[in-house]
Amino acid sequence: MSSPRRKVLAIVLAGGEGKRLMPLTADRAKPAVPFGGTYRLIDFALSNVVNSGYLKVVVLTQYKSHSLDRHVTSTWRMSAMLGNYVAPVPAQQRVGKHWYLGSADAIFQSLNLIRDEEPDLVVVVGADHVYRMDFSQMVEQHVASGAACTVAAIRQPISMADQFGVIDVHPDQPSRIREFLEKPTDPVGLPDSPGEILASMGNYVFDAKALVEAVTRDADTEGTMHDMGGDIVPAFVARDDAGVYDFRDNDVPGATDRDRGYWRDVGTLGSYYDAHMDLVSPLPVFNLYNYDWPILTSHGPYAPAKLVQGAEERAAQAYDAVLSQGVVVTGGTVARSVLSPAVRVETGAEVSDSVLLHNVRIGAGAVVRNAILDKNVVVPPGEQLGVDPEADAARGFRVVDGLTVLGKDEAFER
Repeated sequence: MSSPRRKVLAIVLAGGEGKRLMPLTADRAKPAVPFGGTYRLIDFALSNVVNSGYLKVVVLTQYKSHSLDRHVTSTWRMSAMLGNYVAPVPAQQRVGKHWYLGSADAIFQSLNLIRDEEPDLVVVVGADHVYRMDFSQMVEQHVASGAACTVAAIRQPISMADQFGVIDVHPDQPSRIREFLEKPTDPVGLPDSPGEILASMGNYVFDAKALVEAVTRDADTEGTMHDMGGDIVPAFVARDDAGVYDFRDNDVPGATDRDRGYWRDVGTLGSYYDAHMDLVSPLPVFNLYNYDWPILTSHGPYAPAKLVQGAEERAAQAYDAVLSQGVVVTGGTVARSVLSPAVRVETGAEVSDSVLLHNVRIGAGAVVRNAILDKNVVVPPGEQLGVDPEADAARGFRVVDGLTVLGKDEAFER
C-alpha cells in the first residue's frame, strides 16, 4: 500500500535587504534583483519549488518590496480552480508594533498562513540563490528519517568553513546533525571526505506542527536573533531531532555532470558579476538551457533581439554574450557581456565584460568595460566607463573590486 499523500506548503523567505549588493538594492529587495538577462533572483527559488510539484506557495516580503510584489503577482499566476497559488505576503505587524526581527519571526508573524492551509509539512526556502533543486527528493528523505527538521546542505572546502553555517554530523549517522556551527574557524571534516564540510543552503523541511511550536517558543525567548539558521535549527539539533540533506544526492532532470550541484550565493557585487561571466562563457557551469527543469519567468512584451548595421555600414558584432529580448545592437560590438531586455548599443560603441540591466543606452562610440549598469543608465556618445577605475572613482562612480557600478537611473556626469 502506498504511503498517504502529504500536504505541503512552501514558504519563500524574500525579505532580504542585500546591503552588499548596493547600489543594485537601493531601490529593490535583493530577491528582486535582475539576473541572467530576463530573470530575477526569486525566479530560481520559485521555479525549484513549482518544478518540485509544490503549488501552494507564499512569499514573505519586507524591505523595498514593491517591485518584488509586482513581479510575483504579475508573473507567478497559478490555477485558482485547482487551489494553487503563489502569493506575496508583506510584513503586517500581526503580533506587535514591529517588523520582522529575523527569518524565524517572519514565519511566526505569518502563522495564520500555516493554520489556514493546514499542511503536514512546510518547505522553507531562501529567495536569493542561483541553483536548481528538486525539493521533493529532500522531502522524501525527511519523511523517511523521522526527524522533525531537515536542513539542505552543500559540500564546500573545509578552508571556506568560516563563511557558512556549518553542519557537524554524527560520524556513525551522517544524515543526523550533531551540531550546527556558525562560521567556525576549526571545523571537523566529513567522515567520508575530511577536506570538506557541509554548509547550510538556507533551505529546510519541517513537520508543520513542530515548526509552529518552534517559532512560537522562539518568539517568547529573550536573547534570540529570531533566525532560522541561528536559533530554530540549533533548537532541533539540541534535542537530536534534526537531519541533513546532502545536496550532492539531488538529481534534477536534465542535469549534466558539469552543472549538477551548482549553487551560488550572489550576495556581493563580485559574486553577482562572476556568476554572469560564467553564463557568457563558451561552456558555462550553470546551464540556462535545461528545459527539463526550466527557470520560469515573464519575458515581457519585447521583440526579439536584433543586430543591424550602423552608420557607414559598420557591422554589429556580438560574441560570448547573452542578448535578451528587445536588445538592439546597431553597428556596435558586444563581447563577454549580459544584456537585459531593451538595451541599446549604438554605432561604434564597445561593451565588454559587463552586465547591463533593462533599458540601458550606450551612445555611439562609447566604451564600457568591467561594469554593472542598472536600469535606465545612459552612457553618452564617446564616453568611457570601466576603462580607468581610478578615473571613474574620481567622478563619483562606485568602484568595487575593479568593477564600475552605476545604480538605477544614475546620471552620467561628465
